[in-house]
Amino acid sequence: MSTKNKKTKANVQDYMPAPDEVLKELSRAESMDDFFGKEGIFARLFAQTMEAMLEAEMTEHLGYERYSAMGRNSGNSRNGHSKKRLRSTVGAELELEIPRDRQGEFDPQIVRKYESSSNEVEDKILSMYARGLSTRDIRDMLTEMYGMEVSAQTISNITEKVMPLVEAWQSRALDRIYPIIYLDAIHFNLKKDHKIENRAVYVVLALGLDGKKDVLGHWVSDGSEGASFWLGVVTDLKNRGVEDIFIAAIDGLTGFKEAIHSVFPKVAIQRCIVHQIRNSLKYVTWADRKAFTADLKKIYQASTREEGEVKLLELGETWGDKYAMAVRSWDNNWDDLATFFDYTSEIRRLIYTTNPIEGYNRQLRKVTKTKSVFPTYRAIRKLLWLVHSNIIKKWTMPVPNWALILNQLAIRFEGRFPL
Repeated sequence: MSTKNKKTKANVQDYMPAPDEVLKELSRAESMDDFFGKEGIFARLFAQTMEAMLEAEMTEHLGYERYSAMGRNSGNSRNGHSKKRLRSTVGAELELEIPRDRQGEFDPQIVRKYESSSNEVEDKILSMYARGLSTRDIRDMLTEMYGMEVSAQTISNITEKVMPLVEAWQSRALDRIYPIIYLDAIHFNLKKDHKIENRAVYVVLALGLDGKKDVLGHWVSDGSEGASFWLGVVTDLKNRGVEDIFIAAIDGLTGFKEAIHSVFPKVAIQRCIVHQIRNSLKYVTWADRKAFTADLKKIYQASTREEGEVKLLELGETWGDKYAMAVRSWDNNWDDLATFFDYTSEIRRLIYTTNPIEGYNRQLRKVTKTKSVFPTYRAIRKLLWLVHSNIIKKWTMPVPNWALILNQLAIRFEGRFPL
């Protein structure tokens, strides 16, 4: 029976230096450079960690522990080591001892045969941070997995390395034309001047001409909201290369319509129907909500704008005296609510609600909810970008029926659509 079929689970810890040796090594550090520099303690511990993981891989490959009697007459066994030079992301040149087997079948996964660089530990730190783990949780997990004692400050320094990527992403050049954009906000607590303040992070999600979703940026509010803030957001989009937007789906954001029309005057505004329903139902008692909602459906499920307007008048006749505020909110916002009637059913489904961006924000909250308070604006932006980077890995396909939708958009926006 081949040893490779035996289920031997290797423990990386067994191949790591003893904890007291690690602590002794760490105690020699007198500065951050001593610990984290190119020739620092971290680089040496990193090499030891990599070698421990390689030895564990070899154990699983062979099916028995090092020096075990099971290896006798097994058909394959350890056969010394080969040297390999590896460059870490901190620039350190590491020389690793790569274990070999006699049959030459061992193919290490941690360091592939022709790989010359690795950021294994840093990647794990960033991955854990992007999943909402605190620096203390990450430190504990590194100790458990690798026997490494890494300070919270070092973990913070590693995560801080992504800030140039965050800045580059937030300022990157954008497409000239976006058929549809969605806007929404997500809120966080920020510690500022020894006080906890609520801050909104405004998000713009777009559908490009390829039909794929793309987040154009995260803008952290400085405390001001309304038209002034949104003017800064849409001006940023303009400065980064956006020349035209066909439709903007929004959640009744204060001042947005005025701001975007000052920069992109031709954009059509679609107010989210789902949010409008929720807002109007606040004025309706539980006893009447079912009947009131049924009458609302007749409005937004109408075939044409004219039919929708007739149903809106009927809503007012039925409920206007009892729930004047609920009916008035539909009357006041009708122009922006009824935009979707101008388009085909395929486009209507994309714009009558802001569900695409709400789904994205839900995924952000799923991770960030573990952070009750952020210490700085940078901390918010850093974590949001890391979470975002994980979310978009699944955004590889255009929305359904995009070829059909693109043809409809080309006809509807003739003269503005790129040829």
